[in-house]
Amino acid sequence: MIRIPQLSLILSEALRRNPVLMTDVRKVRTDSPNEEKHLRRLLWYLLGGTRGGPNRAEIIKTLQNRPCNANQLAETLRVDYKTIQHHIRILEENGLVSLANKGSYGAVLFLTSTMEEAIPILDEIWGRIGTRKISATAKE
Repeated sequence: MIRIPQLSLILSEALRRNPVLMTDVRKVRTDSPNEEKHLRRLLWYLLGGTRGGPNRAEIIKTLQNRPCNANQLAETLRVDYKTIQHHIRILEENGLVSLANKGSYGAVLFLTSTMEEAIPILDEIWGRIGTRKISATAKE
């Protein structure tokens, strides 16, 4: 389940009425059009429907290039370490990233196979809502 402390009452109600948004992506395979639709909705919510969406998209794009830990992500993206931890927790709860040696210091993050297959959906979402290039901060 998505745990964001600052959800508005309207959004909370919409999540209760529409369980598709709270689908665990680990259980969704993109073989059928219906399952792809659920994954697309989840990604739209996580990346396009929240304030932290651009940060989450940048984290995913960075992990697509190479696995790294939370501290390396914070340095690369020039974002506070606690912010990175928050976004990682949300991405992990929704089955988009996984941690090697979870709970240990410096645990390395990887994209799940589901997220790797959904990169074209991420690119499509960013093409529609993006205001800056993903990972632009990493290249500066």
